[in-house]
Amino acid sequence: HKSVSRNDLRLADLKPRLGKTSLIMSLVSEEFPDDVPLRAEEITIPADVTPERVPTHIVDYSGNNSNVTVHHNSAGLLGIDMFSLTQVTSHWIPLINDRTDKDSRVPLILVGNKSDLVEHSSMETILPIMNQYSDIETCVECSAKNLKNISELFYYAQKAVLHPTGPLYCPEEKEMKPSCIKALTRIFKVSDLDNDGILNDNELNFFQRTCFNTPLAPQALEDVKNVVRKNVTDGVKNNGLTLKGFLFLHTLFIQRGRHETTWTVLRRFGYGDDLELQQEYLFPLLKIPVDCTTELSHNTYLFLQSVFDKHDKDRDCALSPEEVKDLFKVFPYMPWGPDVNNTVCTNDQGWITYQGYLSQWTLTTYLDVQRCLEYLGYLGYSIICEQESQAAAITVTRNKRIDLQKKQTQRSVFRCNILGARGSGKTSFLQAFLGRNLQKQRKIREDHKSFYSINTTYVYGQEKYLLLHEVMPDMDFLSEADLACDVVCLVYDVNNPRSFEYCAKIYKQYFMDSKTPCMVIASKSDLHEARQHYSLTPLDFCRKHKLHPPQPWTCNTVDAPGKELYTKLTTMMFVHLFPHDHSLNCIVISVIPLHMAQANLKSSTFWLRASVGATVFAVLGFAMYRAIIKQR
Repeated sequence: HKSVSRNDLRLADLKPRLGKTSLIMSLVSEEFPDDVPLRAEEITIPADVTPERVPTHIVDYSGNNSNVTVHHNSAGLLGIDMFSLTQVTSHWIPLINDRTDKDSRVPLILVGNKSDLVEHSSMETILPIMNQYSDIETCVECSAKNLKNISELFYYAQKAVLHPTGPLYCPEEKEMKPSCIKALTRIFKVSDLDNDGILNDNELNFFQRTCFNTPLAPQALEDVKNVVRKNVTDGVKNNGLTLKGFLFLHTLFIQRGRHETTWTVLRRFGYGDDLELQQEYLFPLLKIPVDCTTELSHNTYLFLQSVFDKHDKDRDCALSPEEVKDLFKVFPYMPWGPDVNNTVCTNDQGWITYQGYLSQWTLTTYLDVQRCLEYLGYLGYSIICEQESQAAAITVTRNKRIDLQKKQTQRSVFRCNILGARGSGKTSFLQAFLGRNLQKQRKIREDHKSFYSINTTYVYGQEKYLLLHEVMPDMDFLSEADLACDVVCLVYDVNNPRSFEYCAKIYKQYFMDSKTPCMVIASKSDLHEARQHYSLTPLDFCRKHKLHPPQPWTCNTVDAPGKELYTKLTTMMFVHLFPHDHSLNCIVISVIPLHMAQANLKSSTFWLRASVGATVFAVLGFAMYRAIIKQR
């Protein structure tokens, strides 16, 4: 999980003959050299012989200032003796900082060499300097001659690069930095699987196993909680670890020099050296071939269901504004605006329902899969579901052309573009799909409206997602996105004599020679039907171009508008595109409302065929059922 590919350890003498070259030679040969060169050659220690499994590059510098160059992922080892301490603060630290960016300061380690020549420790003199300069990670007394602390010295240097203290902790304040607290707070919330504000034993063990590949023994778990109890009020509640206790533990790790523990946790949850979620974590590689769409996998829906249940505190199968805000606390920003409430189903209070919540995720996956990957990353999908990355959450569907050739599909999300002149009722058609009549639609603020709506519908008993997209009327140009869909609805206002002309021109210009199925919607059918100013009536136009007759529709109803027309639309699309889809050959009992039968079935043999097909499936299914029962 670490982005560092190599450590650069750069040793500099504060004055000549302090023994830095001897340190390098003793590390490599594991014995004190009799003949020490003026400067050691650059050395690379392979990854497989270092504790952190990262290759380490060691560079020997002389006291010549012009030779000093500092790179990212470096650690500086400053060789000192008691007479050169003033040069640390007056010369070397300013010089190194001068040659690095402020945001990528290099960690420094003070090295007191030749400890075999003195009888006393210099630590008491060095500690005040360490406390004054946060760039100094640690100080080590060593001896190249006696091989004292040689391996430890380079281990600390490697550790200073891989697990720096600076981004995590402020030594002056003796507390973690705000960015570290923010990251650990998100990690706590992601790990709190039941959202009760406490990490219970199961959650702690899952967290431990996720980060360190091993569970905690019951006694070790109890010891951890006892340490928190003794030091922090409200750190343990109901025998579980609170956020306060969780943050205290990490502060304790850092203060005791175990900041690699905190870094392991941060990197497992996707954070980089800057304590921001890394791009590779949020946006894993996902190849999407041309003419393929993206959907959520079954396991991802289960994960999203668990997230919903986690935040639906009152168990009303809807998310209140407070519950939505709580759900997105693990995000750096609020991803859903007020338009979402007009894109998916809501309850009477305008709160997003469980079905609406899943629909919005389905919509995001279909329209902007990269955004979906990012959102799942914030929720910790790959960690909670124990997947390599968020890419495992996505199903890339088969090429649409292959589906059309084979005349069957495994897709569950289908797009319908809605076209029509201004004022024809396109927006109302979208909102009616969510169960909103005209009276409810009039309460929607203009700046909260959406050009999309998504809901479930049924095709021969199978649930599918139908995504409606309102295309803004523009005769001169329709983009590829406006044309890329599975089915088209051409909406005209029966009360406006010039409304149908737009639909006719759009059809002839863009869809007459395409394979995209089209349905004409006679909107506002509760109003007086005006004679359209076009050479053909809408019915004659449909007959000429072998389209189904215009479907009368209105949302000016007392109750919620019915979904029958949307089911018709999806069924028509399936019969047109996938007539041989055997996955739909299931037992279906078709119940057709009387007013639908009177208004529409007589005008088209299509609906008759669909109904007869459903009846045949039902009869065959009943016969199979009787045969199975007889065998039993």
